Amino acid sequence: MKYEEFIAEVRRRASLGSDGEAEAASQATLRTLAERLAGGEPHDLASQLPRELAEYARYEGEQKSDPFSLEEFYRRVAEREGVGVADASRHARVVMEVVREAVTAGELGDVRSQLPAEYGPLFGEGG
Repeated sequence: MKYEEFIAEVRRRASLGSDGEAEAASQATLRTLAERLAGGEPHDLASQLPRELAEYARYEGEQKSDPFSLEEFYRRVAEREGVGVADASRHARVVMEVVREAVTAGELGDVRSQLPAEYGPLFGEGG
């Protein structure tokens, strides 16, 4: 998926007013997800994303997971994006919906395997 397509989908699905808002939501979500993942997983995910977004999903050097809750995930996205937690949680779910379409099922499975069950709603799973 190309960068412009990714941002357009996030903007449309989240009913955002501009590409800039969709970019902010995407960047905040991917950066926060990268903080939660361990080992080479942020780099592996980044390798399948558009170049313009990959830098937000990747960490240089050794990456150790910061095992924060889904609630904390949404709080961090909200802080980075500059919106309330309710909007940030909706935006993050939309970004991950588009990520699911942009990367292979195997890569998504690798990401998902590092996260506890409580993260299910971020990936469109129940709850």
